[in-house]
Amino acid sequence: MPFRMTELVGCEFPLFAFSHCRDVVAAASRAGGFGVLGAVSYTPEELEHELAWIDDHVDGKPYGVDVLIPEVQAVDTSVSMDAILEQIPSEYRDFTRQLLHECGIDESAGMPRGGSAAPNTSLGQELLEVSFNHPVRLIANALGTAPPEMIAAGKKHGIPVAALVGAKEHALKQVEAGVDVIVAQGGEGGGHCGDVSTIVLVPEVIAAIEEAGADIPVLAAGGIMNGRQMAGMMAMGAAGAWCGSVWLASPEAETTQVFRDKMIAAGSRDTIRSKHRTGKYSRQLRSEWHERWEAAGLPALPMPLMSLLAEPVLRALDQAAVAGNPKAQALSSYWVGQGLGLVNDSRGVGTIVQDFKAGFADGFEGLAASLG
Repeated sequence: MPFRMTELVGCEFPLFAFSHCRDVVAAASRAGGFGVLGAVSYTPEELEHELAWIDDHVDGKPYGVDVLIPEVQAVDTSVSMDAILEQIPSEYRDFTRQLLHECGIDESAGMPRGGSAAPNTSLGQELLEVSFNHPVRLIANALGTAPPEMIAAGKKHGIPVAALVGAKEHALKQVEAGVDVIVAQGGEGGGHCGDVSTIVLVPEVIAAIEEAGADIPVLAAGGIMNGRQMAGMMAMGAAGAWCGSVWLASPEAETTQVFRDKMIAAGSRDTIRSKHRTGKYSRQLRSEWHERWEAAGLPALPMPLMSLLAEPVLRALDQAAVAGNPKAQALSSYWVGQGLGLVNDSRGVGTIVQDFKAGFADGFEGLAASLG
């Protein structure tokens, strides 16, 4: 069955697998879906290594890359990273040191790393240039309106540009910017998300785009964990599904076994939209990490200060949790959407893609049968 998005990017089935892990990306594409590597945390050298690996393991199947070129620079490029870290208040540093101390973890393991060099705010553009040196079939902008240089680069290389939105107003800005694909992610989704539900957001975005006179495919995202849900989204007009959380319990994922076990045991009410990781609202598995911050009454720091403080601490906690530290396990968390309640086991990525295909077919066949 031909789909608009499969013709655009060359995959078999319009299931887009977003992941920070190259193994998930390659496995999803090999199975007929379309893997998308989240590249925001990589240096250009690291991304080159990851994409070369994907090229060698994707069996010639198409894949994409998700990068971030900020609309507004979040930091002053005239100062060093050490100077930026000095903006983190002492009470916040003391709070994270106390958490590590209670877990018996050396506080140096969770210290933010500084340096004399100014932060590289052009990193997104450099990652884009690395990506175009590989046979990518889609470039996505992770946060905010896709900048003109990304749109221009996509047109130059003949690669469609996608952008994530959480409101119809954001979608209209992306249309004006000139993107080729819009990913409408509802509040159920993991990571950075808005507060409008997927089932409302997707048709609202589709209608807004049509009213604007544009013809741009929309991928549905947020809480979609199986093929029947995907069929429902496409019955509303979506051109496919963009999924991230469904892969997190897989053996191929970047997550720890501690998190996978917690995810499988959790229900849809066990997530939280919190700023206490990046400084912006993102949905995560609720843990003692969030409860301790709430009890302390310390509001989240702005981005990127919150990330610079929190991420080293969370990495140290993850390492201790894997080593069997029960206090660290209680604090362990990761980004995940409300759909985790539909994940009951740890299946391989290829199996999940095949299950999506079967569920998708069942969903449409059931709808057709109900109509007689």
